[in-house]
Amino acid sequence: MSRDDAALIATGTAPGFREWLRQMERINGCAAPVYLVGHTITRDVLTGAILHVFSSAGQPRGRLAVACGNRRASRCRSCAWLHAGDTFQLVVSGLAGGKGVPASVAGHPRAFVTLTAPSFGAVHRECPGEPCHPRRGGGLCAHGAPVGCGARHLDGDPVIGWPLCGGCYDYERAVLWNGHAGPLWDDFAKRVRVALASVAGVSRSELRAHVRLSFAKVAEYQRRGAVHLHAVVRLDGPDGPGTDEDPGLPPEWATVGMLEAAVRSAAGAALVHTTEPDVSGRLALRFGAQVDVRPITTAGEGSGLTDGAVAAYIAKYVTKGHIPGLVLDARVPSESHIEAAPLSDHGKALMRACWDLGEREEYAGLRLRDWSFQLGFRGNIATKSRLYSTTYGALRDARATFRQAAAEGLDFGDRQTVTESRWQFEDMGHTPGEALFAAGVALAAEGRREAARDARDDLTGGGAG
Repeated sequence: MSRDDAALIATGTAPGFREWLRQMERINGCAAPVYLVGHTITRDVLTGAILHVFSSAGQPRGRLAVACGNRRASRCRSCAWLHAGDTFQLVVSGLAGGKGVPASVAGHPRAFVTLTAPSFGAVHRECPGEPCHPRRGGGLCAHGAPVGCGARHLDGDPVIGWPLCGGCYDYERAVLWNGHAGPLWDDFAKRVRVALASVAGVSRSELRAHVRLSFAKVAEYQRRGAVHLHAVVRLDGPDGPGTDEDPGLPPEWATVGMLEAAVRSAAGAALVHTTEPDVSGRLALRFGAQVDVRPITTAGEGSGLTDGAVAAYIAKYVTKGHIPGLVLDARVPSESHIEAAPLSDHGKALMRACWDLGEREEYAGLRLRDWSFQLGFRGNIATKSRLYSTTYGALRDARATFRQAAAEGLDFGDRQTVTESRWQFEDMGHTPGEALFAAGVALAAEGRREAARDARDDLTGGGAG
């Protein structure tokens, strides 16, 4: 009997297995569930009467299983799928309305913006129809590597994104750029506001009384290890998107064309300084020359991107925290772990650069060693401005309330209720046997989702996912 078979039998014959399995079905086979103990009491606001009590005592093994909520598909495919769905709702509600945002927001100036990283050295590129880096005269660099590449790389070629010469590639500047991507975005947003104020003929401090810049953005790793930023930017009235009764319309002079011009101007001017490695002076960090700005339209209008297409695009990237051979999905505790990790030579070189620079006092604020697993990029993959739309927390709370009410058959009518909760952590994760059963539950849930999507596409004639 194999070890897996023995683990399955031990788990399947344990007391309370069927109830535990139903818990796993409720959380779609989460790969690392969190177990809590405690209770929730629902009371009538006016009378204080207890309307409902939910306790972990009534759950299998006396504890409540909740999903881990990890956004990375490499850690938990079920929770990543749910997080991608939340991201879609967060983005699309800021474009078409819903989740507390008025539908009139669809008429605001909106654009989809891509900001790239600059070059840190020549890398192999996907180019099926032409040589990668043609050099008629050939030649070698100072490190003895060819300065050109005559190969025609197809999609999936593992060398795409790797430097033609690791010695020529500026690994230190590459990780410093990733580490400053957040501050560089902040400077970009500030300069967009400056450009809008200039066109409006008001000072930047007065701009807020006329128009507000709202956004949602996601960071995407390129094959060379640098992040690009994809963002929805929107112009609102001074109080944000407003409400159904009082839509927050921007002034008439705030047009899509003005927004595009302000974005392009800000992208070219955005600048962050840091210390130049091994040189006395300051290093200027900017966005790359490639800037893409495309207007967003409602479905069927013109040739711009649609609300749904943009939301789906951003949702796709929010779960891609792990890139095989390049970016890891967990922190590395020591430099020796970098050498032992399943990384390409290029990925290891980028992480070593983080580790080396991370011990220097001038870069202490970047915490490069802590973020070496993400090649120096810090913070959340997806972020938004405060008034862009709803929040992840609000979406999770609404889903939890709906599921609890459905599971318990709760209906309090028109009563106003208040909930008191006391929960504490007890455990996390699966035994080997539980992990195998949970993986089967997750696979079945994924199959149901794919079948539902195929049925929807058959009805609508669509093929996009």
